[in-house]
Amino acid sequence: MYFNPGCSKCRGARDILEERGIDAEYVRYLDDAPSRAELERVMGLLGIDDPRHMMRTGEAVYAELGLADAGPDVLLDAMVAHPILIERPIVIRGDRAVIGRPPENVLGLLG
Repeated sequence: MYFNPGCSKCRGARDILEERGIDAEYVRYLDDAPSRAELERVMGLLGIDDPRHMMRTGEAVYAELGLADAGPDVLLDAMVAHPILIERPIVIRGDRAVIGRPPENVLGLLG
């Protein structure tokens, strides 16, 4: 799980996994930013083509960098350089992933 301990949605998704006895690896992506290749892999697991679908477009840095009209390459590079732009939590299980907003979205991976 891409995890930010200060995020209530991340904590909610963690609680759902723990309640079901699922052992998870928590990746503190703000401290250890994923590579571009990893972000592309996660996009594939999420089933999305546009990196914007896994971005926090309301973050100040999104506007500061003028990303509203940016293409996929620029968006991916921005997420590597500024991991605060990555939506959270992202939960990966096997060959699928979901964005845990709301946290109950993770239930779809557990069935």
